[in-house]
Order: sequence, then structure tokens, then C-alpha cells
Amino acid sequence: MADNEDTAVADFLEILEEHRKNCERQGKYVEAEIAKNRLDELKLHEENRRREAMRSRQIAERLGVEEAHMLEFQQFNMIWDRKMGEYEMHAEELVEAMKERHSAELRDYQRQLMGKQTRPKFSKDLLNLRKIQDTLAKQKEYAEAHKIKLKSDALEAWELEKWHSQRQQDLLLKEGKFKHIKLQELIALQKRIQTGREEQKKQRHQDLERLLQRYQNVKAELEAQQNLERVRMEKLVQSGAMTTTRRGGG
Repeated sequence: MADNEDTAVADFLEILEEHRKNCERQGKYVEAEIAKNRLDELKLHEENRRREAMRSRQIAERLGVEEAHMLEFQQFNMIWDRKMGEYEMHAEELVEAMKERHSAELRDYQRQLMGKQTRPKFSKDLLNLRKIQDTLAKQKEYAEAHKIKLKSDALEAWELEKWHSQRQQDLLLKEGKFKHIKLQELIALQKRIQTGREEQKKQRHQDLERLLQRYQNVKAELEAQQNLERVRMEKLVQSGAMTTTRRGGG
């Protein structure tokens, strides 16, 4: 449509230019002056029209580049947000699965510890007192046997209390070590997750830098092309070729 308009304008200018020449040859200088002024007005109008058309087209081209970049940027963020969201969900599932496994393993370990029914090892003093107690009883010295029995029972109660206390401490110590091992395993998993998270962020940043660089390259290339186009148009205007040469004609 623009080419048809340019051709029509060029045709009209040629007709008007031919009219001016005819007037000049025929000595109709007033009419020739009028035709000349009209030609100058039309040429200036045509030059301005083409400049404005080029400016509008170049603005549309730049807007097209901007819109394409914004669309690509939105898609980039959507893809990476989904990717990182899926990573976080998977990481959370891994952590929860490990915690559940650790809880089950701890319960099994506690049952295993409690199932090991160890018997207390009494002291030599207590064993000697029990022998004396039995001997006195066999000798029918019941009063003395009773005294020794009271003393033995008290010592046995004290040793049993000590044994239970020590066994509880041992169980707590073993359970604590078990929990510590599992905690270290969980921390190691969380560190691996964090490393993966940082690698994702780094990769996203690098991909974004490449995307922005591509946009800057396209933008710079378009600006260079448009600047060259403006320079060429101004040269055509200055040479007068824009309004004297028919586009597509001989």
C-alpha cells in the first residue's frame, strides 16, 4: 500500500514537473513559477511524510523487540519458578521421608535396647553377706541371720538402685549417640539440598544474563539498522533523489 502511494506521488510529481517545463518553453513564466512552488511544497510534504512513516515503522519495530523480550522474560521466570518450586517440594519430601525413617529406626533401636535384659552383678560384699546369712540360718542362729539379712537386703537395694541408674544412663547415652548419627545424616541431606538450591540459583542467574545479553544484541543491531536507514534517507533527501526517482520504475 505504501509502495502504491509512493508511486502515485512520484507520478504526480513527474506530471507537475513536465507541466513546469512546458510552461517554461512556452514562456508562461507565471504559470511555471506557480508549478515550481507547488513542486517544492509537494516535495517537502513527501519528504516529511516518508520521514514520519519511517519513524512510525521504526518505533513499531522497537516495540516489537521490547514485547518479544518481555514475553520471553515472563516465560523464563514462569519456567524457572516452576522448576525451583518442584525442587523445593521434592526436597521437602526427602527431608520428611528421612525424618519418618529416623523415627521408625529410633523406635526399633529403643525396643532393641530394652529387649536386652541384663542382670545386675552384685558385689563380693553382698555375696559374702548372703553366704553368712545362709550359714547362720542353717546353724539355727536365726537372730543373727535376721540381722545379716536386714544388712544384706539394704545393701542389695542400694546396689540395685545404683545398677538401674547406671543402666538408664547407658541407655540414654546409646540413644543419644544414635540420635546424633541420624541428626548428622539429616544435616548432610539438608546441605546437599542447599547445594542444589544454590546451583539452581546460579544457573538461573547465568541463563538470565544470556537472555538479557541476547536482548541487548538484538536491540543494538536494530538500532544500528535504523540509524543506517535514517542516514540513507537523509542522503536521498539532500540529493533530491527521493522525490525525483520513481520507486520500482526505470
